[in-house]
Amino acid sequence: MKKLLLTALLTSSLVSCATGPNAQTGTVVGGLGGAAVGGIIGHQSGRGLEGALIGGGAGALAGNAIGNAQDQRNYQNSRRYYDPRTGRYYYR
Repeated sequence: MKKLLLTALLTSSLVSCATGPNAQTGTVVGGLGGAAVGGIIGHQSGRGLEGALIGGGAGALAGNAIGNAQDQRNYQNSRRYYDPRTGRYYYR
């Protein structure tokens, strides 16, 4: 139980560093998923807590990177508009 609480605290503290809705969601999901996988792998070698912490950190970083890329793509698409007269896209 303490391991889970510590992992959740670490993951939630990383979210405050993320920007954009997809980056924040990616950080949380990646951190929790990484902690779960790291905990399972670490438990097999007798080091469940270390595995969960390393997996949580790596998962949070990967989730943040993926979410940030999605946020950047959404931002670029929001600056684009379509002109039906010319059939072209323009950027603001």
